[in-house]
Amino acid sequence: MSIVKLGLLLGAAALLPIAYGRLSVDKPAPPASVTTAVAAVLEPVYSVQAGIDGEIFPALADYASLQKPRDRKLATISVHILNATRQVLKDRVSVEIPGWSDRETQMVAVAPGETRILNFAPSFLPRLFANREITSATALIVATDASGRRTYDATLAVRLRPAEDMYWGPQFKYAPFIAAWVTPHDAQVEDILSRAKEFMPGRRLPGYEPWKDPAAQVRSTFEQARAIYRTLQERGVSYVKSSTTFGQHLDISERVRFPRESLNQISANCIDGAVMYASLFENLGMDPVVVLIPGHAYVGVRESLHSATYLYIETAITGRATFETAVLSASRGLAKYRAEQIRRISIAQSRQQGIYPMPLAASSGQTSTRAAAPYHPAAE
Repeated sequence: MSIVKLGLLLGAAALLPIAYGRLSVDKPAPPASVTTAVAAVLEPVYSVQAGIDGEIFPALADYASLQKPRDRKLATISVHILNATRQVLKDRVSVEIPGWSDRETQMVAVAPGETRILNFAPSFLPRLFANREITSATALIVATDASGRRTYDATLAVRLRPAEDMYWGPQFKYAPFIAAWVTPHDAQVEDILSRAKEFMPGRRLPGYEPWKDPAAQVRSTFEQARAIYRTLQERGVSYVKSSTTFGQHLDISERVRFPRESLNQISANCIDGAVMYASLFENLGMDPVVVLIPGHAYVGVRESLHSATYLYIETAITGRATFETAVLSASRGLAKYRAEQIRRISIAQSRQQGIYPMPLAASSGQTSTRAAAPYHPAAE
């Protein structure tokens, strides 16, 4: 495993270039004693940056696109505007990645001498979430003033990372974004649950049942987790690492399979397995956590509705050990680490922070679950 320095808000200080205009006169030329006048023309200064060192990670871009511009702490494209004029600058700025995203437009008023940063995150088309390899694209940035005069236009080369690429950051700082890989409504997840119920008394997977006492809920959680585990064993899921990816920051990014890919390929490493099991538990209305330790990952599920305890599972041995062994292995593995070395990501908390499942890619035989929609300033 690797570990995000989420820096979709990338900004750099720009020096103020001053363009000079030279006054000219008709022939005959002026006497040598007349000095040609030079007037400094002050103009706005624009600078543009994209993603993390020019690379756009779909999970982060999707999250940012779901936020209103004024609420964004992350951006896919950031536009810095320094108003070096003596008048208020009123601009209409638009950003898009043709062929990959919709166009997003924002209005801005910048006082003389001030700098404003506009955080753009245009909605991406389903094509991005079907992309399997790093690929190049071009961002188009256009600014016009109140009269419609174009004050700035530029293109910026960007690199789009595959939808499966997770950017962790130092010390798991941006680990909550792993919740984007937890896809409870995927058809493959639903199919596993429909099969798992056959291992349950009464052919039921009820999730938590509040009317039961805590001890009964704990027993039910154990039985449901075991039924899911046995179903995945029958499906033939076993360990295959397959975390290699390409691009920059390879020490803190890696490929993470979506549950549908793990189930299609009947292959999963530890983090693949963790998001797969978490998807199954979340579908049932239960409270899963993805647990990260140095070099490894487990999944956990809250044992009862208001319990502070979790049932932990070593997903990497699904294909070769009993459920009871997988539970014991996870318990022993966690016991080897100090509390500060263990990072638990609550999927429920990630949802509250606005981190939702990534749209299902067409490559899995499904259509996107969210249609891209352009942002309009009036929507605020």
